Amino acid sequence: MNDWREWRKQQRARLITCRKQIPDAKRAIWSEAITASLIQGFPILQQRCVGFYSPYLGEYDPAPVMAYLSTCSATLALPEVIGPHQPLRFRKWWPQAPMRKDAYGIAIPHDTEQVIVNAAVIPMIGFDSQGYRLGYGSGFFDRTLSAIHPRPLTIGTAFEQLHLPTIYPHEHDIAMDYVITEKTIYCLIDHKLQPISQEMCAMRNALK
Repeated sequence: MNDWREWRKQQRARLITCRKQIPDAKRAIWSEAITASLIQGFPILQQRCVGFYSPYLGEYDPAPVMAYLSTCSATLALPEVIGPHQPLRFRKWWPQAPMRKDAYGIAIPHDTEQVIVNAAVIPMIGFDSQGYRLGYGSGFFDRTLSAIHPRPLTIGTAFEQLHLPTIYPHEHDIAMDYVITEKTIYCLIDHKLQPISQEMCAMRNALK
């Protein structure tokens, strides 16, 4: 596609509108399903330093998963934007952590310890069948994941209706290891998303 940037811009607007129009009752049911898959399918997160996010424009809210993991041995963190062309900075989060609003009005930890995550739960405006994520277009998550070595375990969250055949990925785009929707857990196998059960996912991501 020649004008892929314009195509992505149009898709972002369409999918954000679609996401925001999901009825509250349906959103609650779908969100519970995603929460269950994150908790039951990824025991390994109980031992990881996990980057999460504060929901924005109708994104799945990971707060229940964060609350659960805060009772385990996990270290939790939220991202902070430090510059337009810089990787994100992750700051430690816990239920009573001091918070502030960033320039986008998103809640972030206020001057807590900086950490390097080895797992990340990442919101997606849309996603495709190769595991690539359609984000807001700033490239923050791709830059961040590229800057961390070894690369963290990546788990994208989205509602199934945001599934696209392709996002026309480019060199800088990074495919997710897993994508979770209310319908299933997708695992990236041979460069394609394949649905797997919670049980199979838990075996692949067991506590060590």
